[in-house]
Amino acid sequence: MKAEKRKVLSNEQVSERYWHMIVDASDLQITAKPGQFFNVLCGESYYPLLRRPFSIYRINKDSNTLEFLYLVKGIGTKQLATIQTGDTVDIFGPLGNGFTLREEDGTILMLARGVGIATLAALAQEAAQQGVRSVAILSARTANDLLAADALQGFGAEVYKVTDEDGSSDVEQVRLLIERIMQEHSISAAYTCGSKRLSMLLQEIAAGQDIFAEIALEENMGCAMGVCFACVCDIQDENGATRSVRVCKEGPVFALEQVVLS
Repeated sequence: MKAEKRKVLSNEQVSERYWHMIVDASDLQITAKPGQFFNVLCGESYYPLLRRPFSIYRINKDSNTLEFLYLVKGIGTKQLATIQTGDTVDIFGPLGNGFTLREEDGTILMLARGVGIATLAALAQEAAQQGVRSVAILSARTANDLLAADALQGFGAEVYKVTDEDGSSDVEQVRLLIERIMQEHSISAAYTCGSKRLSMLLQEIAAGQDIFAEIALEENMGCAMGVCFACVCDIQDENGATRSVRVCKEGPVFALEQVVLS
């Protein structure tokens, strides 16, 4: 695996805070799985020095393109947003471990907040291709930040939107919604990304109902190859022993029951 300069087919602002980039991957064998990420060089200079990790928004094998949906927040993403159509972007990946979509799953639940919604969009895409039904609860500050909702619905997902502005994203309201969905749809697996409080909620519910569940963790990274240990998190094994692991290498997807979130 090596860093590749890829042609940018589009890089557009799609809301007040989010941008959407499409990258040509026509001569790059697309082996990426939902939940994996690419480490992206955001500018041509040495500032910022480190690459930024971006989860895969969509994997389009028919058109040989990769898509990224990203929040413009710091110096890295601000520089990335200046890239124009026709420019090149230096990407390295795919990296990490992706989600597990099991053959026996009939209907899955996805719970995501903020930019974590983008991480689960590729999973909804893969589920649709494998004939697995999906139900998604998407949480954000405002309705304008629920950018991937249309994409998920396009993949056949049944989407529920909750926001801070109308109070529907309150944890207890989301709890009731999850419990109702699990009962109505006989959910066999659940996936989450983007919110610690919602992940803790799903962790509790999944454990109580003995449902297979995974989480994609978001973390600042240095090398993204497991060398620098800048992105560690704590997990518990089946004996209750806690150990630190690297999000970039052992993750970013983990069994939800293992991750220490409290």
